[in-house]
Amino acid sequence: MKALVTGGAGFIGSNLSDVLLAQGDEVIVIDDLSTGRRENLEPGLAAGAKLVEADIRDRAALEQLAAAEKPEVIFHLAAQIDVRKSIADPAFDASINVGGTANVLEAARAAGSRRIVFSSTGGAIYGEGAGQELPLAEDAPLAPEAPYGQSKFAGEGYLALYERLYGLSTIPLRLGNVYGPRQDPLGEAGVIAIFCGKLRAGERPTVFGDGKQTRDYIYVGDVVAAMLSAADSETTGPINIGTGIETDVLELVSALGELGGNEGFEPEMAPPRTGEVQRISIDPARAGRELGWVPQMALAEGLRRTLASI
Repeated sequence: MKALVTGGAGFIGSNLSDVLLAQGDEVIVIDDLSTGRRENLEPGLAAGAKLVEADIRDRAALEQLAAAEKPEVIFHLAAQIDVRKSIADPAFDASINVGGTANVLEAARAAGSRRIVFSSTGGAIYGEGAGQELPLAEDAPLAPEAPYGQSKFAGEGYLALYERLYGLSTIPLRLGNVYGPRQDPLGEAGVIAIFCGKLRAGERPTVFGDGKQTRDYIYVGDVVAAMLSAADSETTGPINIGTGIETDVLELVSALGELGGNEGFEPEMAPPRTGEVQRISIDPARAGRELGWVPQMALAEGLRRTLASI
């Protein structure tokens, strides 16, 4: 198939592009390289991927690209993913995650694309999981704690709208906290990559709050497999892509210190940050039923591979 990957120079997008190319698909990447990195795409470009440098907020550029290439499937991963940045500038966050998504859908409609797979969030869209029965299923109440989660919720709404208005086949995947090779250890998102970077540099990790806050960590290879399954299915509506397992931040510090042979890898504690939930994990049962997908990577092995990549 011919696939368009928005945000394809990013952490998840470049891993997805590599797998698409390995299975013989044609890949066009659109990325403005504001957070994505060209070096992530070097293996893909060598294997025949095409990179178009453009911003998804540029509707004309998107529509022109889609009209020329006529992708069968669009994997929409381009996004503003920093929770803190979304709180500091919610309009900027919405311009990318809502306005950009609307542009992608318009381009898909004009190009006659068969399927749109949207990278949503399971870690931020549900809001605070404390006090609820975890892991949360897709029908749990949605109460985002930050503009980032709200903008992804809005993006999901646009997908459903375009299904109703134009018959587009869309599927939003609510991803857990994705980690793995190519995640930026110097970035603002991705605590595992950040901690790995600190460990390699001989520095102490910063832990905000009491360190007992939990997340559902899902390996990037499992996420890519879910996206491919979603592209091949006809299922619509949101689907959780996670493990259903809670892991707290202090557990990560301990596990990474042991993997790195550094018993002195102790956290520096800092005040909690606005917009971050205390507990969350998401139930992947529907993904198993509808997509035939189950997570394969155990956290310990995923941490080992991530650390080895940095």
